[in-house]
Amino acid sequence: MELVQQHSEIFHIILIVLALLTICCLIRAVKGPTIADRLVAVNMMGTIVMVTIAILALLMNEDYLVDICLIYAMISFLAVVVLTKVYTGVYMEHKALQEKRAQEADGKEEQ
Repeated sequence: MELVQQHSEIFHIILIVLALLTICCLIRAVKGPTIADRLVAVNMMGTIVMVTIAILALLMNEDYLVDICLIYAMISFLAVVVLTKVYTGVYMEHKALQEKRAQEADGKEEQ
């Protein structure tokens, strides 16, 4: 525990850097040009939050925060999987609609 207290300034600096990275990821998640960028940003924000919770568990000497970190990791993983599944379904529907419109346009040109 002495080692953690000796390096607490470094942990505080790391927490500030992680907060800045979280803000950058939030901007990318909102602004991102593609859905894939948004999914990666959301996944990265989840990872950053897990690291932040782990550092806080060290600094505060609270063991229950590690359990919360593990639960958050599972929830974050499931959220990214669900979002990816939804995105894949929307993409497939959009692709099928474009193909249908292209076939209808080809049918009108032949007549």
